[in-house]
Amino acid sequence: MNPRPAFSVTGQRVVVVGAARSGVAAAELLVRRGASVVLSDLRDRIPDDARLLQAGVQLQLGRHARETFAAADLIVLSPGVPSNQPAIEHARRAGVPVMGELELASRWLRGRIVAITGTKGKSTTTTLAGRMLEAGGHRVLVGGNIGLALSAQVDDSTEDTIHVVEASSFQLESTETFHPWIAVLLNFSPDHLDRHADVAEYAAAKARIFANQDPSDWAVLNADDEPSLALAREMRARRVHFALREALDEGFVIAGDAIVRRSRNQDEVLVPLSAVKLLGRHLLADVLAAAAVASIAGVDAAAMTRAVETFKGLEHALEPLGEIAGVRFVNDSKATNVDAALRAIQSFEDGLVVILGGRFKGGNFADLRDALVARHGVVVAIGEAAPLVHEALGESVRVVDAPDMSAAVRTAFASAAPGDTVVLAPACASFDMFRDYAERGRVFKQEVTRLADEWTGMREQ
Repeated sequence: MNPRPAFSVTGQRVVVVGAARSGVAAAELLVRRGASVVLSDLRDRIPDDARLLQAGVQLQLGRHARETFAAADLIVLSPGVPSNQPAIEHARRAGVPVMGELELASRWLRGRIVAITGTKGKSTTTTLAGRMLEAGGHRVLVGGNIGLALSAQVDDSTEDTIHVVEASSFQLESTETFHPWIAVLLNFSPDHLDRHADVAEYAAAKARIFANQDPSDWAVLNADDEPSLALAREMRARRVHFALREALDEGFVIAGDAIVRRSRNQDEVLVPLSAVKLLGRHLLADVLAAAAVASIAGVDAAAMTRAVETFKGLEHALEPLGEIAGVRFVNDSKATNVDAALRAIQSFEDGLVVILGGRFKGGNFADLRDALVARHGVVVAIGEAAPLVHEALGESVRVVDAPDMSAAVRTAFASAAPGDTVVLAPACASFDMFRDYAERGRVFKQEVTRLADEWTGMREQ
């Protein structure tokens, strides 16, 4: 077990910034650990305010009060809160320590940490790795950037617990002592440039996942992805590679009809490809990474296969929704950057309509051009980024606008022929039109269901 530094907040005044899932969990944890806690949020009202007040959390809503922040002994940030906000900067200059929720919670964990990051594929890999470890008999808690916040896992953490943690750049950027036993970097491409100052800052945040590892730890790396290999050059942990394309002498690869662990030119068969139920070949890379984690932890091939066979994928990640008049609909609302949208597009054959757009956060829509042209693609542009979509793609593929998701679904359906696929792969954040990618995906699914009902009603008339 990795040693944890002694850490106490008993009797301290702690300000938690941001009342989303992670911030609420951190505030409640800090109260249980003996701190006097103020939860600050720019919204005038937040969910669960009565429960928080009953738990002993003080609420300051509608603004971030400089005087409250400067008087704190510690400030804890929710992942969605930029650390350069004026009240936080003022407190930092006054000597108040600032840390993120992931860092806070990790200081109290008793079990080992498997941390998984990357520009895309984090949720699928995290979920599947957790299922493989459970199938292998381990006590597992899955969370972080998905599911339970890490702060909500602290009280249940035991020495034999493995915490499988999806870690975003927002969470990693403020880590100091965060120490994964196994750290996974799936891939790296520009993203979140609406939050990070530049690609270098984003890369530095991702690389924090390796910062506190030592030679007894493990790092799982994608040998197909040179940018992520570059980020890991200074690491001290033992390296394990996986690859879909690269020929590896050692590591996790596809050989014949199975996922195998290759060592000294010998292949240990782990999972038959027939067990994989996921849509899109690129998702096999996530299965490879999860298998690497499970293998390091001693999970046998039969347990891995059982976990894979029952895993049909995540909601909003290349999620099949069925067909209407021969047109297939797929929900990939989690494709929130250009590279993820490209992978989604490449998962389909000729005849594709892509709903694209939202709040732009960096990248280049032109990177989608060749894949769209090859598939005779049509684009339905939505949200704030619609003009950028037209500018990048309008001369090569047909681009039509839609003012909302209802119109987008119907426009996409009208643009498709039987045998075609409509996929929501926005390549953008959702915050211009929706609360988050999950709400965007749910609304898309609702509109597809409504369209199916309308189509059925028309046929019955």
